[in-house]
Amino acid sequence: MKILCVDIGTGTQDILLYDSRVHIENCYKLVAPSPTMMVRRRLQAATRSRRPVLLTGMTMGGGPNMWAAQDHLQAGLPLYATPQAARSFNDDLDVIRDMGIQVIAEEEADRLPEDVVRVSLRDFDFQAIVQAFGPFGVSLDDLAAVAVAVFDHGAAPPEISDRQFRFDFLARQIRRDDRLSTFAFLADAIPAILTRMRAVAACAAGIDAPLVVMDTAPAAILGATLDPRSRHDGDALFANIGNLHTLSFRMREGRIRGLFEHHTGMLNRERLEHFLKALADGSLRHDEVFADHGHGAHLIDTTPLPATPPLIVTGPRRQLLAGSALHPYFATPFGDMMLAGCYGLLAATAERLPHLAEPILESLQGRAGRPPWETD
Repeated sequence: MKILCVDIGTGTQDILLYDSRVHIENCYKLVAPSPTMMVRRRLQAATRSRRPVLLTGMTMGGGPNMWAAQDHLQAGLPLYATPQAARSFNDDLDVIRDMGIQVIAEEEADRLPEDVVRVSLRDFDFQAIVQAFGPFGVSLDDLAAVAVAVFDHGAAPPEISDRQFRFDFLARQIRRDDRLSTFAFLADAIPAILTRMRAVAACAAGIDAPLVVMDTAPAAILGATLDPRSRHDGDALFANIGNLHTLSFRMREGRIRGLFEHHTGMLNRERLEHFLKALADGSLRHDEVFADHGHGAHLIDTTPLPATPPLIVTGPRRQLLAGSALHPYFATPFGDMMLAGCYGLLAATAERLPHLAEPILESLQGRAGRPPWETD
Protein backbone atom coordinates (compact mmCIF):
# COMPACT_ATOMS: atom_id res chain seq x y z
CA MET A 1 0.00 0.00 0.00
CA LYS A 2 1.36 3.41 -1.00
CA ILE A 3 0.34 6.83 0.34
CA LEU A 4 1.73 10.09 -1.00
CA CYS A 5 2.29 12.66 1.77
CA VAL A 6 3.18 16.25 0.84
CA ASP A 7 3.87 18.91 3.49
CA ILE A 8 3.84 22.31 1.76
CA GLY A 9 5.65 25.03 3.67
CA THR A 10 7.03 28.46 2.89
CA GLY A 11 10.59 27.39 2.09
CA THR A 12 10.18 23.77 1.01
CA GLN A 13 7.64 21.13 0.11
CA ASP A 14 8.55 17.90 1.84
CA ILE A 15 7.40 14.70 0.17
CA LEU A 16 7.14 11.16 1.50
CA LEU A 17 6.02 8.20 -0.59
CA TYR A 18 4.96 5.79 2.13
CA ASP A 19 5.07 2.11 1.22
CA SER A 20 3.71 -0.28 3.85
CA ARG A 21 5.86 -3.12 2.50
CA VAL A 22 9.19 -1.60 3.56
CA HIS A 23 10.66 -0.27 6.79
CA ILE A 24 9.45 3.31 7.07
CA GLU A 25 13.03 4.62 7.05
CA ASN A 26 13.39 3.12 3.54
CA CYS A 27 10.41 5.01 2.09
CA TYR A 28 11.32 7.45 -0.68
CA LYS A 29 11.59 11.14 0.23
CA LEU A 30 12.06 14.49 -1.49
CA VAL A 31 12.69 17.96 -0.07
CA ALA A 32 12.01 20.39 -2.91
CA PRO A 33 11.38 24.14 -3.29
CA SER A 34 7.96 25.23 -2.08
CA PRO A 35 5.38 26.32 -4.65
CA THR A 36 5.45 29.91 -3.36
CA MET A 37 9.24 29.99 -3.80
CA MET A 38 8.90 28.64 -7.34
CA VAL A 39 6.39 31.39 -8.24
CA ARG A 40 8.65 33.97 -6.60
CA ARG A 41 11.54 33.00 -8.88
CA ARG A 42 9.38 33.23 -11.99
CA LEU A 43 8.13 36.67 -10.93
CA GLN A 44 11.66 37.86 -10.23
CA ALA A 45 12.78 36.68 -13.68
CA ALA A 46 9.91 38.60 -15.30
CA THR A 47 10.80 41.70 -13.30
CA ARG A 48 14.43 41.51 -14.42
CA SER A 49 13.36 41.18 -18.05
CA ARG A 50 10.83 44.06 -17.66
CA ARG A 51 7.89 41.95 -18.84
CA PRO A 52 4.26 42.12 -17.66
CA VAL A 53 2.88 39.12 -15.74
CA LEU A 54 -0.46 37.33 -15.59
CA LEU A 55 -1.23 35.14 -12.57
CA THR A 56 -3.77 32.39 -13.21
CA GLY A 57 -4.78 29.12 -11.60
CA MET A 58 -5.79 28.45 -7.99
CA THR A 59 -5.60 30.16 -4.63
CA MET A 60 -2.30 29.19 -3.01
CA GLY A 61 -0.05 30.19 -0.13
CA GLY A 62 1.44 33.67 -0.07
CA GLY A 63 4.61 35.05 1.45
CA PRO A 64 7.56 34.99 -1.00
CA ASN A 65 5.33 35.12 -4.07
CA MET A 66 3.46 38.16 -2.72
CA TRP A 67 6.71 39.96 -1.88
CA ALA A 68 7.95 39.31 -5.42
CA ALA A 69 4.63 40.59 -6.80
CA GLN A 70 5.02 43.79 -4.78
CA ASP A 71 8.56 44.23 -6.11
CA HIS A 72 7.25 43.76 -9.65
CA LEU A 73 4.66 46.49 -9.15
CA GLN A 74 7.18 48.83 -7.51
CA ALA A 75 9.34 48.42 -10.62
CA GLY A 76 6.45 49.99 -12.56
CA LEU A 77 5.49 46.79 -14.38
CA PRO A 78 1.93 45.53 -15.01
CA LEU A 79 0.66 42.60 -12.97
CA TYR A 80 -2.64 40.95 -13.88
CA ALA A 81 -4.43 38.20 -11.94
CA THR A 82 -7.60 36.18 -12.30
CA PRO A 83 -9.83 36.29 -9.19
CA GLN A 84 -8.91 32.86 -7.81
CA ALA A 85 -5.19 33.48 -8.26
CA ALA A 86 -5.46 36.98 -6.78
CA ARG A 87 -6.96 35.59 -3.57
CA SER A 88 -3.59 33.98 -2.86
CA PHE A 89 -2.59 37.42 -1.56
CA ASN A 90 -5.84 38.54 0.08
CA ASP A 91 -9.42 37.27 0.10
CA ASP A 92 -10.69 40.81 -0.46
CA LEU A 93 -10.25 41.68 -4.14
CA ASP A 94 -10.55 45.39 -3.38
CA VAL A 95 -7.36 45.08 -1.30
CA ILE A 96 -5.72 43.34 -4.26
CA ARG A 97 -6.69 46.19 -6.56
CA ASP A 98 -5.38 48.74 -4.05
CA MET A 99 -2.00 46.95 -4.25
CA GLY A 100 -1.94 47.77 -7.96
CA ILE A 101 -2.78 44.30 -9.27
CA GLN A 102 -5.25 44.36 -12.15
CA VAL A 103 -7.91 41.70 -11.42
CA ILE A 104 -9.37 40.44 -14.70
CA ALA A 105 -11.81 37.73 -15.75
CA GLU A 106 -10.61 34.45 -17.27
CA GLU A 107 -11.86 35.39 -20.76
CA GLU A 108 -10.08 38.75 -20.56
CA ALA A 109 -6.88 36.98 -19.51
CA ASP A 110 -7.01 34.88 -22.68
CA ARG A 111 -6.88 38.06 -24.77
CA LEU A 112 -3.71 39.50 -23.23
CA PRO A 113 -0.70 39.88 -25.59
CA GLU A 114 1.72 36.99 -26.02
CA ASP A 115 4.59 38.89 -24.39
CA VAL A 116 2.79 38.72 -21.02
CA VAL A 117 4.44 36.06 -18.83
CA ARG A 118 1.83 33.51 -17.75
CA VAL A 119 2.37 32.09 -14.24
CA SER A 120 -0.04 29.40 -13.05
CA LEU A 121 -0.57 29.23 -9.28
CA ARG A 122 -1.22 26.04 -7.34
CA ASP A 123 0.01 24.60 -4.07
CA PHE A 124 -0.26 20.95 -5.04
CA ASP A 125 1.12 19.80 -8.39
CA PHE A 126 0.63 16.05 -8.55
CA GLN A 127 2.00 15.69 -12.07
CA ALA A 128 5.25 17.43 -11.10
CA ILE A 129 5.73 14.89 -8.31
CA VAL A 130 4.93 12.03 -10.69
CA GLN A 131 7.56 13.37 -13.09
CA ALA A 132 10.11 13.74 -10.29
CA PHE A 133 9.78 10.08 -9.30
CA GLY A 134 9.44 8.80 -12.87
CA PRO A 135 13.14 8.73 -13.91
CA PHE A 136 13.84 6.53 -10.88
CA GLY A 137 11.30 3.97 -12.04
CA VAL A 138 8.88 4.78 -9.22
CA SER A 139 5.19 4.82 -10.18
CA LEU A 140 2.38 6.68 -8.42
CA ASP A 141 -0.37 4.87 -10.29
CA ASP A 142 -1.44 2.69 -7.37
CA LEU A 143 -1.89 5.10 -4.46
CA ALA A 144 -4.23 4.14 -1.62
CA ALA A 145 -4.47 7.78 -0.49
CA VAL A 146 -2.95 11.23 -0.84
CA ALA A 147 -2.34 13.52 2.15
CA VAL A 148 -1.38 17.20 1.82
CA ALA A 149 -0.61 19.81 4.49
CA VAL A 150 -0.88 23.58 3.97
CA PHE A 151 -1.19 26.57 6.27
CA ASP A 152 -4.63 28.17 5.86
CA HIS A 153 -5.56 31.56 7.35
CA GLY A 154 -9.15 31.04 6.23
CA ALA A 155 -11.27 33.53 4.30
CA ALA A 156 -11.87 36.24 6.87
CA PRO A 157 -14.64 38.79 6.26
CA PRO A 158 -13.25 42.29 5.55
CA GLU A 159 -14.15 43.56 9.02
CA ILE A 160 -12.33 40.74 10.88
CA SER A 161 -8.57 40.41 11.38
CA ASP A 162 -6.97 37.51 9.48
CA ARG A 163 -5.00 36.70 12.64
CA GLN A 164 -8.11 36.62 14.81
CA PHE A 165 -10.09 34.66 12.22
CA ARG A 166 -7.49 31.90 11.99
CA PHE A 167 -7.09 31.68 15.74
CA ASP A 168 -10.84 31.50 16.29
CA PHE A 169 -10.82 28.52 13.92
CA LEU A 170 -7.98 26.81 15.83
CA ALA A 171 -9.72 27.29 19.18
CA ARG A 172 -13.07 26.15 17.79
CA GLN A 173 -11.54 22.96 16.40
CA ILE A 174 -9.92 21.90 19.68
CA ARG A 175 -13.17 22.51 21.53
CA ARG A 176 -14.76 20.00 19.16
CA ASP A 177 -11.94 17.46 19.33
CA ASP A 178 -8.77 17.96 21.37
CA ARG A 179 -6.57 15.62 19.33
CA LEU A 180 -4.08 16.97 16.80
CA SER A 181 -5.95 15.14 14.05
CA THR A 182 -8.84 17.58 14.51
CA PHE A 183 -6.99 19.73 11.96
CA ALA A 184 -7.15 17.02 9.26
CA PHE A 185 -10.08 16.74 6.86
CA LEU A 186 -11.24 14.48 4.08
CA ALA A 187 -11.65 16.39 0.82
CA ASP A 188 -15.45 16.50 1.02
CA ALA A 189 -15.41 17.70 4.65
CA ILE A 190 -13.08 20.72 4.38
CA PRO A 191 -14.81 23.73 6.00
CA ALA A 192 -15.91 26.35 3.50
CA ILE A 193 -13.79 29.03 5.19
CA LEU A 194 -10.56 27.11 4.46
CA THR A 195 -10.14 28.31 0.90
CA ARG A 196 -6.52 27.24 0.51
CA MET A 197 -7.29 23.67 1.58
CA ARG A 198 -10.27 23.60 -0.76
CA ALA A 199 -8.02 24.78 -3.59
CA VAL A 200 -5.69 21.85 -2.83
CA ALA A 201 -8.68 19.52 -3.09
CA ALA A 202 -9.53 21.04 -6.48
CA CYS A 203 -5.94 20.46 -7.65
CA ALA A 204 -6.22 16.80 -6.58
CA ALA A 205 -9.64 16.23 -8.16
CA GLY A 206 -8.34 13.96 -10.94
CA ILE A 207 -6.43 11.58 -8.66
CA ASP A 208 -8.04 8.18 -8.19
CA ALA A 209 -7.41 8.04 -4.43
CA PRO A 210 -8.99 9.63 -1.34
CA LEU A 211 -7.49 12.92 -0.17
CA VAL A 212 -6.70 14.07 3.37
CA VAL A 213 -5.80 17.74 3.88
CA MET A 214 -4.31 19.06 7.14
CA ASP A 215 -2.90 22.25 8.61
CA THR A 216 0.91 22.24 8.48
CA ALA A 217 1.93 23.01 12.08
CA PRO A 218 -0.34 20.43 13.77
CA ALA A 219 0.86 17.90 11.19
CA ALA A 220 4.49 18.62 12.11
CA ILE A 221 3.78 18.37 15.83
CA LEU A 222 1.83 15.14 15.35
CA GLY A 223 4.86 13.84 13.49
CA ALA A 224 7.16 14.99 16.29
CA THR A 225 5.16 12.93 18.80
CA LEU A 226 6.32 9.82 16.92
CA ASP A 227 9.90 10.33 18.08
CA PRO A 228 10.25 7.86 21.02
CA ARG A 229 11.87 10.53 23.19
CA SER A 230 8.86 12.80 22.65
CA ARG A 231 6.43 10.52 24.47
CA HIS A 232 5.44 11.65 27.95
CA ASP A 233 2.73 10.43 30.31
CA GLY A 234 2.24 13.89 31.84
CA ASP A 235 2.08 17.34 30.31
CA ALA A 236 4.64 18.41 27.73
CA LEU A 237 5.10 21.39 25.44
CA PHE A 238 5.45 20.94 21.69
CA ALA A 239 6.50 23.71 19.32
CA ASN A 240 6.74 23.88 15.56
CA ILE A 241 8.98 26.81 14.65
CA GLY A 242 8.23 27.32 10.98
CA ASN A 243 9.68 29.84 8.56
CA LEU A 244 6.71 32.20 8.96
CA HIS A 245 4.68 30.92 11.92
CA THR A 246 5.36 29.34 15.30
CA LEU A 247 2.64 27.18 16.86
CA SER A 248 3.00 25.60 20.29
CA PHE A 249 0.73 23.12 22.05
CA ARG A 250 0.52 22.09 25.67
CA MET A 251 -0.21 18.36 25.42
CA ARG A 252 -1.22 15.61 27.81
CA GLU A 253 -1.26 12.01 26.54
CA GLY A 254 -2.09 13.08 23.00
CA ARG A 255 -4.71 15.65 24.02
CA ILE A 256 -4.39 19.41 23.51
CA ARG A 257 -4.57 21.38 26.76
CA GLY A 258 -3.59 24.78 25.36
CA LEU A 259 -1.87 26.55 22.46
CA PHE A 260 -0.51 29.80 21.11
CA GLU A 261 0.49 30.92 17.61
CA HIS A 262 2.79 33.77 16.60
CA HIS A 263 4.86 35.00 13.66
CA THR A 264 8.36 33.52 13.78
CA GLY A 265 9.98 36.63 12.31
CA MET A 266 8.74 38.68 15.27
CA LEU A 267 10.21 36.34 17.89
CA ASN A 268 13.65 36.06 19.36
CA ARG A 269 14.70 33.36 21.81
CA GLU A 270 13.85 35.46 24.87
CA ARG A 271 10.38 36.35 23.62
CA LEU A 272 9.58 32.79 22.58
CA GLU A 273 10.77 31.46 25.94
CA HIS A 274 8.45 33.94 27.65
CA PHE A 275 5.40 32.66 25.78
CA LEU A 276 6.37 29.01 26.34
CA LYS A 277 6.81 29.58 30.08
CA ALA A 278 3.44 31.34 30.26
CA LEU A 279 1.81 28.46 28.36
CA ALA A 280 3.32 26.05 30.89
CA ASP A 281 2.38 27.96 34.04
CA GLY A 282 -1.14 28.75 32.83
CA SER A 283 -0.74 32.52 32.76
CA LEU A 284 -0.71 33.05 28.98
CA ARG A 285 -3.60 35.14 27.67
CA HIS A 286 -4.91 35.62 24.16
CA ASP A 287 -4.78 39.41 24.35
CA GLU A 288 -1.06 39.38 25.19
CA VAL A 289 -0.14 37.33 22.13
CA PHE A 290 -2.50 39.19 19.82
CA ALA A 291 -1.25 42.60 21.00
CA ASP A 292 2.28 41.37 20.21
CA HIS A 293 1.10 40.87 16.59
CA GLY A 294 0.71 37.12 17.01
CA HIS A 295 -2.44 35.13 16.32
CA GLY A 296 -3.44 34.38 19.90
CA ALA A 297 -3.58 31.91 22.77
CA HIS A 298 -6.15 29.53 24.21
CA LEU A 299 -5.75 27.46 27.40
CA ILE A 300 -7.98 24.58 28.37
CA ASP A 301 -5.98 23.73 31.51
CA THR A 302 -4.31 26.51 33.51
CA THR A 303 -2.79 24.26 36.17
CA PRO A 304 0.89 25.29 36.49
CA LEU A 305 3.39 22.71 35.26
CA PRO A 306 6.79 22.04 36.85
CA ALA A 307 9.44 24.73 36.32
CA THR A 308 10.98 23.01 33.28
CA PRO A 309 8.41 20.73 31.62
CA PRO A 310 9.48 18.62 28.64
CA LEU A 311 9.74 20.79 25.52
CA ILE A 312 9.80 19.04 22.15
CA VAL A 313 10.64 21.22 19.15
CA THR A 314 10.46 20.74 15.41
CA GLY A 315 10.44 22.99 12.34
CA PRO A 316 13.03 24.58 10.03
CA ARG A 317 13.64 27.52 12.41
CA ARG A 318 14.08 25.37 15.52
CA GLN A 319 17.56 26.82 16.08
CA LEU A 320 15.73 29.82 17.54
CA LEU A 321 15.68 27.78 20.76
CA ALA A 322 19.23 26.45 20.50
CA GLY A 323 20.93 26.81 23.90
CA SER A 324 17.65 27.72 25.62
CA ALA A 325 17.40 27.33 29.39
CA LEU A 326 14.16 25.44 28.69
CA HIS A 327 16.31 22.51 27.47
CA PRO A 328 14.38 21.73 24.27
CA TYR A 329 14.57 18.34 22.63
CA PHE A 330 14.80 18.61 18.85
CA ALA A 331 12.58 15.77 17.63
CA THR A 332 13.71 13.69 14.65
CA PRO A 333 10.93 11.18 13.93
CA PHE A 334 12.38 8.24 11.99
CA GLY A 335 15.64 10.17 11.73
CA ASP A 336 14.32 13.12 9.70
CA MET A 337 13.04 16.39 11.17
CA MET A 338 12.13 17.82 7.74
CA LEU A 339 9.66 14.97 7.20
CA ALA A 340 7.89 15.45 10.56
CA GLY A 341 4.86 16.94 8.80
CA CYS A 342 4.66 13.99 6.42
CA TYR A 343 4.74 11.49 9.29
CA GLY A 344 2.03 13.52 11.00
CA LEU A 345 -0.03 13.42 7.81
CA LEU A 346 0.41 9.66 7.73
CA ALA A 347 -0.83 9.32 11.31
CA ALA A 348 -3.81 11.58 10.58
CA THR A 349 -4.63 9.52 7.49
CA ALA A 350 -4.88 6.43 9.69
CA GLU A 351 -7.59 8.24 11.70
CA ARG A 352 -9.49 9.73 8.78
CA LEU A 353 -9.34 6.53 6.66
CA PRO A 354 -9.72 3.68 9.20
CA HIS A 355 -9.60 0.97 6.53
CA LEU A 356 -5.94 1.96 5.95
CA ALA A 357 -5.04 2.28 9.62
CA GLU A 358 -3.60 -1.15 10.45
CA PRO A 359 -0.55 -1.16 8.15
CA ILE A 360 0.11 2.54 8.84
CA LEU A 361 0.11 2.06 12.61
CA GLU A 362 2.30 -1.01 12.32
CA SER A 363 4.82 1.04 10.34
CA LEU A 364 4.72 4.00 12.73
CA GLN A 365 5.24 1.65 15.67
CA GLY A 366 8.19 -0.02 13.97
CA ARG A 367 6.48 -3.37 13.70
CA ALA A 368 6.32 -3.74 9.92
CA GLY A 369 8.47 -3.58 6.85
CA ARG A 370 11.22 -5.30 4.91
CA PRO A 371 14.31 -4.20 3.00
CA PRO A 372 13.39 -2.79 -0.44
CA TRP A 373 14.92 -5.71 -2.34
CA GLU A 374 12.48 -8.11 -0.69
CA THR A 375 9.36 -6.31 -1.99
CA ASP A 376 9.49 -6.94 -5.74
